[in-house]
Amino acid sequence: MSEALYELRQVRKVYQGPAEEVTVLSGLDFTIAPGDSLAILGASGSGKSSLLHLLGALDQPTSGTIHFAGRDLAKLTVKEAATIRNREIGFVFQFHHLLPEFSTLENVAMPALIAGVERKQAFAQARESLSLVGLDERAEHRVTTLSGGERQRAAIARAVLLRPSVLLADEPTGNLDEATGGRVGEMLARLNAELGMTLVVVTHNHNLAALMGRRLELQGGELYARNETLRS
Repeated sequence: MSEALYELRQVRKVYQGPAEEVTVLSGLDFTIAPGDSLAILGASGSGKSSLLHLLGALDQPTSGTIHFAGRDLAKLTVKEAATIRNREIGFVFQFHHLLPEFSTLENVAMPALIAGVERKQAFAQARESLSLVGLDERAEHRVTTLSGGERQRAAIARAVLLRPSVLLADEPTGNLDEATGGRVGEMLARLNAELGMTLVVVTHNHNLAALMGRRLELQGGELYARNETLRS
């Protein structure tokens, strides 16, 4: 069995455009190790988010294979894929996607409640997760009263609640000012180190990318690192 958390082989992603097919990923071959921190850079429309969606089992490649912890994501049932997304893959997006009618604590506890964790235990885990991101005192507040940075930190607390194997972050600082974004980036790097959780960040932010252990760039459907194309 491979020791890689992710193993991608000849992964292609093609979309049907108005007049012709558009290839956004062209036969990618690369691996991501457990505990790795990886930034994926690229111009708008380069396929960064498409790649992240494939890694998160939110979409499937047109061709090629993606193995996650030894399992072929394309062969999972809908239920199996949903379970993996709930328990083993954490997501953070540019917009926090918190539910305004609930408190910060209730929002963070959601993945555990969905997973069937008893309510008291789910809220205990949520408090622990909020403590990791420094939001202990905001637990009972409505999320509508939180600042932009606090909302994104709450979203991170929710994403790491069940201690997933990987945290996938799509432009996590995109809606934040430079100083707040810097703090959020440092927090993600710290959680990667403290929890041993693999971290994959899609970003235009070179300061955020610099905090990651590896930096790859998508150009023309191919991944580059140190001016070398990651293809067989």
